[in-house]
Amino acid sequence: MSLLVGLFDSGLGGLTVLRQVQQRYPHSPCLYLGDTARVPYGTRTVEDIRAIAAEVVHWLREEGVGVLVMACNTSNALALDVAVAEAGVPVVGLIDSVAAVIESDRVGVLATPATAASGAYRRAVHASRPQAQVTEVGCPAFVPLIEAGELHSPALREAARGYLEPLLAAGVDTVVLGCTHYPLLSGLLQELLPPGTMLIDPAIAAVERLGPLLASLGDLPESEQPPLPPPLQQATRLCVTGCPDAFAVAAHPWLGSRPAVERVSLRLAARPA
Repeated sequence: MSLLVGLFDSGLGGLTVLRQVQQRYPHSPCLYLGDTARVPYGTRTVEDIRAIAAEVVHWLREEGVGVLVMACNTSNALALDVAVAEAGVPVVGLIDSVAAVIESDRVGVLATPATAASGAYRRAVHASRPQAQVTEVGCPAFVPLIEAGELHSPALREAARGYLEPLLAAGVDTVVLGCTHYPLLSGLLQELLPPGTMLIDPAIAAVERLGPLLASLGDLPESEQPPLPPPLQQATRLCVTGCPDAFAVAAHPWLGSRPAVERVSLRLAARPA
């Protein structure tokens, strides 16, 4: 039996990562936790984020995940060490994954305020490209607007224009979507950025790392798995800490159908971060 892949985020954004996993590794069962009772993470304190990460990862470990994908840039930036210590299984991060594939020296990063303030993307990019100029911008309005379904609102467009100003001033030619919610804004961002600007989704780089990792842990490579009967029935369990019905409705456009969602309680004695 294939290893259970665990993923977590504060809300809907991590579904962009989940979809990548489903498409690339259809035989791998997935467990997704959206911590919707505490969304967004990006405006919380570092202490809050580290404590939350410990609690969430502890719950995923108790549910039997065999590998963990941090489908949340904010937790990745501020609590990767917490996740690694708590998980007891291999952890795949977004930030180091994407930094390894960046080939530009003029990089912009759009992220939550907490991720941008941490400087995590700058450090990761400089580890492989010390000469690169990295401009990180915190975007506090994006996640609340996306979670509210305001993908085409004037407020979202106006916020995007403001957040892009420092990147345009820096002359970046590559923009990292440093929050898993932000791939839904790709069309809008391409409209507002100069032609030829490359948008990079860290989820793609992270999910590419997942295949060799699963194989190293004993899973058959996807190419050697038996064919799945149509329609492909992904063995995915979706859990939230908030309202499951609201999440199911909001997740429909992200996943292409309304999923079954269950509410869970994280009443745990997680270790201090």
